[in-house]
Amino acid sequence: MKLLKPFTMLYLLLWLSGCSAQSKNGFDLTGALVPADHILSGGPVKDGIPAIDNPTFIEPSQADYLKESSPVLGMTYHGEARAYPINILNWHEIVNDRFGDEPVVITFCPLCGSGMAFSARIDGEPHTFGVSGLLYNSDVLLYDRQTESLWSQLMTQAVSGPHKGKQLHPLPVLHTTWQDWLSRHPDTRVLSTDTGYRRAYRHSPYQAYLDSPRLMFPVVTAVSKRYHPKEAVLGVEIKGVYKAYPFIELEQSPSKFSDSVGGHEIIIRYDSEHRIAEAFDASGKPLPAVRTFWFAWYSFHLDTAVYVAPKKSSALILRSSR
Repeated sequence: MKLLKPFTMLYLLLWLSGCSAQSKNGFDLTGALVPADHILSGGPVKDGIPAIDNPTFIEPSQADYLKESSPVLGMTYHGEARAYPINILNWHEIVNDRFGDEPVVITFCPLCGSGMAFSARIDGEPHTFGVSGLLYNSDVLLYDRQTESLWSQLMTQAVSGPHKGKQLHPLPVLHTTWQDWLSRHPDTRVLSTDTGYRRAYRHSPYQAYLDSPRLMFPVVTAVSKRYHPKEAVLGVEIKGVYKAYPFIELEQSPSKFSDSVGGHEIIIRYDSEHRIAEAFDASGKPLPAVRTFWFAWYSFHLDTAVYVAPKKSSALILRSSR
């Protein structure tokens, strides 16, 4: 029972009571793109995990709740740099933000370790998102408040509702440490803990889960034992072709190298000190890759290619510095 302490037995009981096909937090799953009985209750009710709708940002010098090693999602967009601490995202999972006139939604699934940012325009219209309290393959299902369509984060697609089948447009976001992000962007702003809610933002409620190979919720497609289920991978998608870059392989590779995904040349950079992986196109433009756990990436992309560290003699090494 040690694993369950941070989540409490009540959390588990809520999940078990919400697994019936009829209990879907009020969302209409008629004709869903995935089987309705594979969409599970995560425990909380709709909006039981509250999204941040009016984020406030502070100067780095004011962020005394962050350590140098604190993980953040960093994003630069429309000339602005912002950091979203994971310890805040753990409690909210969604931030509805704006960069100038452009609506953006920042998402984080603690169970999959996946942080992704998307344009919040659908068919040209701005949308806001909430946490449905539902999961598919252990990954968070968002919902848009305009139509109550459910969206799979890692599928980047609406799986039910009026927007069913439509895709979210991903934006590059970097899963890194506060120290690294601040060194890259000293003018960054950082999400404040003044969220309108009282939460233990200095602590992670998921530490026991992260330290264990066990999953809290079932994966209904397939599970691969090729790597530890929570091995960090950088997942890259180019025109429907998927490739995973496990960190355990990147540790044995050059810090910068070229590779190919779907016939397109890309560049991978890996910082072993901070455990940061990044993907760029051939021109050096960041790609919207996602850092997530191996089990999560594989469960959504069964046909994924997997990068394996080459022998040093055959590796293509690019020795230019970042």
